[in-house]
Amino acid sequence: MCAARKKLNSLTEVLKFTYPKLHTGDKWYVDFYAYDPADCKMRRKKYHLDNIEKLKERRKRANELIESLTKLLRSGWSPWIDADSNRAYTLLEEALNKYEAFVARMPKYKTRKSYTSRLNILRKYNSQRLLPIRYVYQFDTAFVSDFLDYIYLDREVNPRTRNNYRQWCQSLAAFFMEKQYLKSNPVEVIKDIAEVGKKRQPLTALMLKQLEAHLREAHPYFYLACMMEYYTFIRPEELSHITLGDINVKEQSVFVAADVSKNKRDGKVGLNDKIVRFMIDLGVLSHPSSYYLFGPKVSRPSETRGDSEMFRRKWNSLVRKGLGWSDCYQFYSLKDSGLRDLANSEGIVIARDQARHTDVSTTNKYLQGRDKPVHDETKHFKGNL
Repeated sequence: MCAARKKLNSLTEVLKFTYPKLHTGDKWYVDFYAYDPADCKMRRKKYHLDNIEKLKERRKRANELIESLTKLLRSGWSPWIDADSNRAYTLLEEALNKYEAFVARMPKYKTRKSYTSRLNILRKYNSQRLLPIRYVYQFDTAFVSDFLDYIYLDREVNPRTRNNYRQWCQSLAAFFMEKQYLKSNPVEVIKDIAEVGKKRQPLTALMLKQLEAHLREAHPYFYLACMMEYYTFIRPEELSHITLGDINVKEQSVFVAADVSKNKRDGKVGLNDKIVRFMIDLGVLSHPSSYYLFGPKVSRPSETRGDSEMFRRKWNSLVRKGLGWSDCYQFYSLKDSGLRDLANSEGIVIARDQARHTDVSTTNKYLQGRDKPVHDETKHFKGNL
């Protein structure tokens, strides 16, 4: 294959079109090839010029046509998509704006924040491309694959984060399908990549004692938040919604309503003796039942709810900096630690129910190999060897 043809083929793979060219002879016409997403192949398009009698006017019209077509093709236009009847020709930014409005109505702040961040990164990536895509139909497998490579290789994220972006892209494509912008989901053929062990690590028994000594007197309300995470396993987003009315001291339980629960189901968890005593000492239960357990910045009970990120911010400023701990020890590490200790003490079924997991296999994901108990039966059974 000659060098010129190799260059043409390479350019076609990138641009998904060839540049318009004038042909003269018995027939005068301008032609080019453009990708047809319906047939998944390049198709030839011709514009005949023989109806223009004067050659000078014919050549002038050809030059104008080539200039106009080139601009359209470079912007993402395709002659095979009818803008009046095919929603795939909707501008990508218009579709993303609709998706952004959809995300803004999602109930959980953390989800809204995460999806909006990914959307902004997608927009930034597209704007920096040599040829940014303009229409929804161009949101295809090749584009998404390149975007995920950018996330994984250029931004140097871990495999799990890359896979989370893949899942988000799949949900974005599903939104486009629901709006009839796309006929199929281009992300389905893209696979997850192997993940290494999670970065977040549980706290040792010694670290838990250090945490208590560091927080109990100096920062009692944040210490209470840490106790809630360690003993009840209530997720930070859910914890920010808990009111004093959700706490039943006599029963020693906390009610988590379906509208704030991650699994969208009502649930109750046990409230440890230590938490009850500490709440009484702090006078927490003397506030109105409508008050949130934790006010803004993880303060005393308040009419105003703080966002779920306050726990992470407080952890970073008070604990990680104060105790010099690695970033693998996070506020959510308290849940890992509590699950481990409860499972080892009372059994994994008890830990499963306290964590409101539907299956023990989910609970097991929180327990690393070194955390799982060794059964006494394995030490004392009579073997045949």
